[in-house]
Amino acid sequence: MGATATVISGTGDPRDDALDDPANDSSTLLDAYSRVVTNAVEQVSPSVVRLDIRHGGRRRGGSGSGVILSPDGLILTNSHVVQGAKRADVTMLDGRGFSARVLGDDPDTDLALVRIDENATLPAARLGNSKKLKPGEIAIAIGNPLGFDASVTAGVISALGRSLRSKNGRLIEDVIQTDAALNPGNSGGPLVSTQGDVIGINTAIISGAQGICFAVAANTASFVLGQLVAHGRVRRAYLGIGAGTVPLPRRIALRLGLMQKMGAVVSAVEAGSPADHAGLLTGDILLAVEGVPITGADDLVRVLDAEKIDRTIPFDVLRRSDRRRFWAALRERS
Repeated sequence: MGATATVISGTGDPRDDALDDPANDSSTLLDAYSRVVTNAVEQVSPSVVRLDIRHGGRRRGGSGSGVILSPDGLILTNSHVVQGAKRADVTMLDGRGFSARVLGDDPDTDLALVRIDENATLPAARLGNSKKLKPGEIAIAIGNPLGFDASVTAGVISALGRSLRSKNGRLIEDVIQTDAALNPGNSGGPLVSTQGDVIGINTAIISGAQGICFAVAANTASFVLGQLVAHGRVRRAYLGIGAGTVPLPRRIALRLGLMQKMGAVVSAVEAGSPADHAGLLTGDILLAVEGVPITGADDLVRVLDAEKIDRTIPFDVLRRSDRRRFWAALRERS
């Protein structure tokens, strides 16, 4: 009669058994996620401020958040937080308070620029490259609604290159959508990557935005920041479309010899606009403007600059499977 062998799995060390426990793996992953979010928040939150808006020298306006982007006190926030005012009170995370003036306002992107009056060296966050973002990446929304503590929510990037209509009817281009909820008072604060880069400026003016967050992408914010510093406003040519970022169909791109992989799809055409008169339609994909390749909504925001006001400009478009050229007579955005 043969002997019966009993096979014992594992080494007998209970620590090895714990490594095989799925619950333990989940705990390890959650701990890693928590550390990533915590590190990003610790890096950026000192640069996040509360803004109390002043009208006529008195604090009668609203409030919101902002993010310091230069050590000498340049703060980016929302246009709807500023509400056309010229002055604001700034409260830092550490409780310090400063007075500030509004340098410029751009309702078309819901962005505004504020500068602190006092001579101080302040913690500054850095703007990232929003063109490198991908859906599914972690996004962290930070605000300073109370002036003394940061409010944080985290989620993932749901969509990129969105074009959404604000409450005042303007189409805001190059918008990031994330499921990180936007808390009251966090509007104007940064949307942050796991590396601690500011990838967007949160906005809460989109109707039905409860439970999710929309943010103006960092590349558009960088362009607007430069314009506001230089001119106090953003002069831009008006085309009259809403646009999003989409990949080009590979088969069609190869057949047409297109080198670019992305384009800006027309999501809406305003009646009576230059785009409408030119014959652009919803679903068209913009490939180039006056020979300059368009690889997304952020490119479109930058290329429609003041130099193109009162000019008739060629737009290369992919319509279905054909490349076409349309000419639009652009005017200044009012």
